[in-house]
Amino acid sequence: MSNETLDTPITITAATDPAGIRALIRDYVRMNFLYDGTNTPLDDATSLTGEGIVDETGFLEMALFVEEAWGLHVAPADMTPDNFDSIDALTHYIIGRQGTAS
Repeated sequence: MSNETLDTPITITAATDPAGIRALIRDYVRMNFLYDGTNTPLDDATSLTGEGIVDETGFLEMALFVEEAWGLHVAPADMTPDNFDSIDALTHYIIGRQGTAS
């Protein structure tokens, strides 16, 4: 493996359709919070904080994921359960922000 390969950042091609957005979020949650990457069922409406999957630090991590993957700025005031507590909520947040992103 060359040094160039090690220095190349991993990029994500962000989906713009709701199903693709949900799939990327679901994969991110599995890999970063469930740590297994398996296809264990994860309902899109499940409360991520209520199930102990994500805590306040996890909200920050997810905000960074949204910023990097979709190029959206996530204001601190946006990091609420209404926007980040489920895959559905985060999908709706991203779709709404895409419509207003400049």
